[in-house]
Amino acid sequence: MAGSVRDAPVRVGASDSADPREARRLQRRERLTQAALAMFAARGYQRTSVEDIVARARMSKSAFYEQFDSKEHCFREVLAQEGGDLIHAVIAAASGGQDHRDRMRRGIHAFVVACYKRSAVARLMMVESVGLSASVEEVRHQLQERFAHMVAEEVRLALLDDQFYANQDPQVFGRAVVGAVNDAVGYFLTHPGADAEALADSLCRIFAP
Repeated sequence: MAGSVRDAPVRVGASDSADPREARRLQRRERLTQAALAMFAARGYQRTSVEDIVARARMSKSAFYEQFDSKEHCFREVLAQEGGDLIHAVIAAASGGQDHRDRMRRGIHAFVVACYKRSAVARLMMVESVGLSASVEEVRHQLQERFAHMVAEEVRLALLDDQFYANQDPQVFGRAVVGAVNDAVGYFLTHPGADAEALADSLCRIFAP
Protein backbone atom coordinates (compact mmCIF):
# COMPACT_ATOMS: atom_id res chain seq x y z
CA MET A 1 0.00 0.00 0.00
CA ALA A 2 1.29 3.50 -0.78
CA GLY A 3 2.48 5.23 2.33
CA SER A 4 2.92 2.03 4.36
CA VAL A 5 5.60 2.08 7.06
CA ARG A 6 5.28 -1.49 8.30
CA ASP A 7 8.84 -2.30 7.31
CA ALA A 8 12.03 -0.34 7.80
CA PRO A 9 12.16 2.42 5.18
CA VAL A 10 14.58 2.28 2.30
CA ARG A 11 15.10 5.68 0.73
CA VAL A 12 16.05 5.32 -2.92
CA GLY A 13 18.02 8.27 -4.19
CA ALA A 14 18.51 9.47 -7.73
CA SER A 15 22.10 8.24 -7.66
CA ASP A 16 20.88 4.68 -6.90
CA SER A 17 19.02 4.32 -10.19
CA ALA A 18 20.80 3.11 -13.32
CA ASP A 19 18.00 4.46 -15.50
CA PRO A 20 18.57 8.20 -16.16
CA ARG A 21 14.85 8.85 -16.55
CA GLU A 22 14.09 7.14 -13.25
CA ALA A 23 16.93 9.04 -11.60
CA ARG A 24 15.44 12.33 -12.77
CA ARG A 25 11.99 11.28 -11.56
CA LEU A 26 13.36 10.42 -8.12
CA GLN A 27 15.24 13.71 -7.99
CA ARG A 28 12.06 15.65 -8.79
CA ARG A 29 10.12 13.66 -6.21
CA GLU A 30 12.72 14.38 -3.54
CA ARG A 31 12.59 18.12 -4.30
CA LEU A 32 8.83 18.08 -3.96
CA THR A 33 8.75 16.03 -0.77
CA GLN A 34 11.33 18.24 0.94
CA ALA A 35 9.44 21.35 -0.12
CA ALA A 36 6.19 19.82 1.11
CA LEU A 37 7.75 18.86 4.45
CA ALA A 38 8.96 22.41 4.99
CA MET A 39 5.63 23.98 4.04
CA PHE A 40 3.42 21.57 6.00
CA ALA A 41 5.56 22.08 9.11
CA ALA A 42 5.75 25.86 8.78
CA ARG A 43 2.19 26.68 7.70
CA GLY A 44 0.22 23.57 8.60
CA TYR A 45 -1.60 21.19 6.28
CA GLN A 46 -4.76 23.24 5.88
CA ARG A 47 -2.96 26.50 5.04
CA THR A 48 -0.52 24.90 2.60
CA SER A 49 -1.55 24.63 -1.03
CA VAL A 50 -0.10 22.70 -3.93
CA GLU A 51 0.91 26.09 -5.33
CA ASP A 52 2.94 26.77 -2.17
CA ILE A 53 4.74 23.45 -2.48
CA VAL A 54 5.66 23.80 -6.14
CA ALA A 55 6.73 27.41 -5.62
CA ARG A 56 9.14 26.36 -2.88
CA ALA A 57 10.40 23.45 -4.99
CA ARG A 58 10.64 25.72 -8.05
CA MET A 59 8.67 23.22 -10.07
CA SER A 60 5.37 23.16 -11.94
CA LYS A 61 1.98 21.89 -10.82
CA SER A 62 2.09 19.34 -13.62
CA ALA A 63 5.34 17.99 -12.16
CA PHE A 64 3.61 17.71 -8.77
CA TYR A 65 0.69 15.73 -10.19
CA GLU A 66 3.06 13.42 -12.01
CA GLN A 67 4.22 12.31 -8.56
CA PHE A 68 1.12 12.65 -6.35
CA ASP A 69 -2.62 12.33 -6.82
CA SER A 70 -3.44 15.14 -4.39
CA LYS A 71 -2.12 17.29 -1.56
CA GLU A 72 -3.24 14.64 0.92
CA HIS A 73 -1.44 11.91 -1.02
CA CYS A 74 1.71 14.02 -0.89
CA PHE A 75 1.32 14.57 2.86
CA ARG A 76 0.80 10.86 3.45
CA GLU A 77 3.90 9.93 1.47
CA VAL A 78 6.03 12.54 3.26
CA LEU A 79 4.77 11.34 6.64
CA ALA A 80 5.45 7.69 5.81
CA GLN A 81 8.95 8.32 4.45
CA GLU A 82 10.23 10.94 6.86
CA GLY A 83 8.46 9.55 9.91
CA GLY A 84 9.58 6.06 8.97
CA ASP A 85 13.19 7.22 8.71
CA LEU A 86 12.96 8.80 12.17
CA ILE A 87 11.47 5.70 13.82
CA HIS A 88 13.97 3.45 12.06
CA ALA A 89 16.82 5.53 13.49
CA VAL A 90 15.28 5.37 16.97
CA ILE A 91 15.01 1.57 16.87
CA ALA A 92 18.58 1.29 15.59
CA ALA A 93 19.82 3.48 18.46
CA ALA A 94 17.92 1.42 21.02
CA SER A 95 19.34 -1.86 19.71
CA GLY A 96 22.80 -0.89 20.97
CA GLY A 97 21.74 -1.08 24.61
CA GLN A 98 23.21 -3.58 27.05
CA ASP A 99 19.92 -4.75 28.58
CA HIS A 100 16.19 -4.05 28.43
CA ARG A 101 16.34 -0.89 30.56
CA ASP A 102 19.30 0.48 28.66
CA ARG A 103 17.61 -0.23 25.32
CA MET A 104 14.41 1.44 26.48
CA ARG A 105 16.31 4.49 27.74
CA ARG A 106 18.25 4.71 24.48
CA GLY A 107 15.03 4.44 22.47
CA ILE A 108 13.25 7.16 24.44
CA HIS A 109 16.31 9.41 24.37
CA ALA A 110 16.83 8.90 20.63
CA PHE A 111 13.17 9.62 19.89
CA VAL A 112 13.08 12.85 21.91
CA VAL A 113 16.37 14.16 20.51
CA ALA A 114 15.39 13.20 16.94
CA CYS A 115 12.09 15.05 17.31
CA TYR A 116 13.87 18.19 18.47
CA LYS A 117 16.48 17.99 15.71
CA ARG A 118 13.90 17.13 13.04
CA SER A 119 11.11 19.26 14.38
CA ALA A 120 9.44 19.54 10.97
CA VAL A 121 8.99 15.75 10.84
CA ALA A 122 7.88 15.65 14.47
CA ARG A 123 5.28 18.31 13.82
CA LEU A 124 3.81 16.26 10.97
CA MET A 125 3.73 13.13 13.14
CA MET A 126 2.27 14.70 16.28
CA VAL A 127 0.28 17.74 15.19
CA GLU A 128 -0.60 18.00 11.51
CA SER A 129 -1.49 14.35 10.89
CA VAL A 130 -3.91 13.97 13.81
CA GLY A 131 -7.46 13.43 12.56
CA LEU A 132 -6.61 14.50 9.02
CA SER A 133 -8.11 11.47 7.27
CA ALA A 134 -8.44 7.72 7.70
CA SER A 135 -5.51 6.99 5.39
CA VAL A 136 -3.22 9.50 7.12
CA GLU A 137 -4.29 8.17 10.52
CA GLU A 138 -3.32 4.69 9.36
CA VAL A 139 0.21 5.86 8.57
CA ARG A 140 0.47 7.72 11.88
CA HIS A 141 -0.69 4.66 13.80
CA GLN A 142 1.80 2.45 11.96
CA LEU A 143 4.62 4.77 13.03
CA GLN A 144 3.43 4.71 16.63
CA GLU A 145 3.02 0.94 16.55
CA ARG A 146 6.64 0.37 15.56
CA PHE A 147 7.84 2.36 18.57
CA ALA A 148 5.28 0.71 20.88
CA HIS A 149 6.27 -2.76 19.65
CA MET A 150 9.93 -2.06 20.45
CA VAL A 151 9.01 -1.07 24.02
CA ALA A 152 6.63 -4.01 24.45
CA GLU A 153 9.32 -6.49 23.42
CA GLU A 154 11.70 -5.10 26.04
CA VAL A 155 9.01 -5.38 28.72
CA ARG A 156 8.42 -9.01 27.73
CA LEU A 157 12.11 -9.73 28.21
CA ALA A 158 11.99 -8.11 31.64
CA LEU A 159 8.87 -9.80 33.05
CA LEU A 160 10.72 -12.59 34.90
CA ASP A 161 13.84 -10.74 35.97
CA ASP A 162 12.92 -7.13 36.71
CA GLN A 163 10.49 -6.35 39.51
CA PHE A 164 9.63 -2.95 38.05
CA TYR A 165 8.09 -4.58 34.97
CA ALA A 166 6.94 -7.85 36.58
CA ASN A 167 3.23 -6.99 36.67
CA GLN A 168 3.09 -4.89 33.51
CA ASP A 169 1.17 -5.83 30.39
CA PRO A 170 3.75 -5.35 27.58
CA GLN A 171 1.22 -4.09 25.03
CA VAL A 172 -0.33 -1.61 27.44
CA PHE A 173 3.07 -0.43 28.66
CA GLY A 174 4.28 0.05 25.09
CA ARG A 175 1.26 2.15 24.19
CA ALA A 176 1.59 4.12 27.43
CA VAL A 177 5.21 4.99 26.64
CA VAL A 178 4.33 6.07 23.10
CA GLY A 179 1.40 8.16 24.32
CA ALA A 180 3.37 9.89 27.06
CA VAL A 181 6.44 10.53 24.92
CA ASN A 182 4.38 11.82 21.98
CA ASP A 183 2.32 14.07 24.22
CA ALA A 184 5.33 15.49 26.05
CA VAL A 185 7.38 16.06 22.91
CA GLY A 186 4.41 17.52 21.05
CA TYR A 187 3.68 19.93 23.89
CA PHE A 188 7.23 21.17 24.23
CA LEU A 189 7.67 21.53 20.48
CA THR A 190 4.74 23.96 20.45
CA HIS A 191 5.41 25.47 23.91
CA PRO A 192 9.19 25.90 24.18
CA GLY A 193 10.57 25.58 27.67
CA ALA A 194 12.39 22.27 28.06
CA ASP A 195 15.46 21.07 26.23
CA ALA A 196 15.64 17.64 24.65
CA GLU A 197 18.08 16.14 27.13
CA ALA A 198 16.08 17.24 30.16
CA LEU A 199 12.84 15.96 28.70
CA ALA A 200 14.39 12.62 27.72
CA ASP A 201 15.87 12.19 31.20
CA SER A 202 12.50 12.91 32.83
CA LEU A 203 10.71 10.36 30.64
CA CYS A 204 13.41 7.75 31.23
CA ARG A 205 13.07 8.15 34.99
CA ILE A 206 9.37 7.37 34.66
CA PHE A 207 9.51 4.39 32.30
CA ALA A 208 13.03 2.97 32.70
CA PRO A 209 14.35 4.10 36.10
